[in-house]
Amino acid sequence: MLLPPDLREWVPEDSMVHFIIDAVESLDIKGFTVNERGSGSPQYPPSMMLALLVYSYATGRFSSREIEQATYYDVAIRYLCGGDKHPDHDTICDFRTRNRAAFKEAFVKVLMLAQELGHPEKVGGIAIDGTKIKANASKHAAVSYKRAEEMVRQLELEIEQLTRKAEEADSVPLDTGLPIPEEIKRREHRKAKLEEARKVIEERYAEVRRHHQVEAGLP
Repeated sequence: MLLPPDLREWVPEDSMVHFIIDAVESLDIKGFTVNERGSGSPQYPPSMMLALLVYSYATGRFSSREIEQATYYDVAIRYLCGGDKHPDHDTICDFRTRNRAAFKEAFVKVLMLAQELGHPEKVGGIAIDGTKIKANASKHAAVSYKRAEEMVRQLELEIEQLTRKAEEADSVPLDTGLPIPEEIKRREHRKAKLEEARKVIEERYAEVRRHHQVEAGLP
């Protein structure tokens, strides 16, 4: 680990993240509103932000705060973000909100690409139709177009439901299970606080032992 790790070696070849990155790169996303960072740093590429949301929603992450955290500890998402990019939750939420219609359309197209390439019936947790649509000039073209239209409507409905889940998740503070006060986030402060807590616990145990000794009539 003396050299920076190559995240490509950490992500399995059959990981869904590879397909999503390639699928997004194949789309025309020029219509997306530029995603600017409030810090004045260079903006995040819209293709990266789109792939980040698609992969996160497909794998069951809807809260922008949870997605932000995943850019640090989830290997696939770190790989997707280039290893060193960590958009904060406000940036993630703003990108989805400002590009709501374009995001939903692009998401549907990614799922349709998955379907056309013969992916399983689901992409992550999202159901897709496993039957290919062959819209050609044959006598069955009308049926094909009708079936394709039905599939698009169904996928749009699924994406709308996922988008609403994300909006609901962003309206609720993220519960990490172990709140960490601001003053002990830094490692040196955390170690000092842990040492203080350890002393308090040891004093409590010592007091309990003394109490037991008194009750037992021991010196």
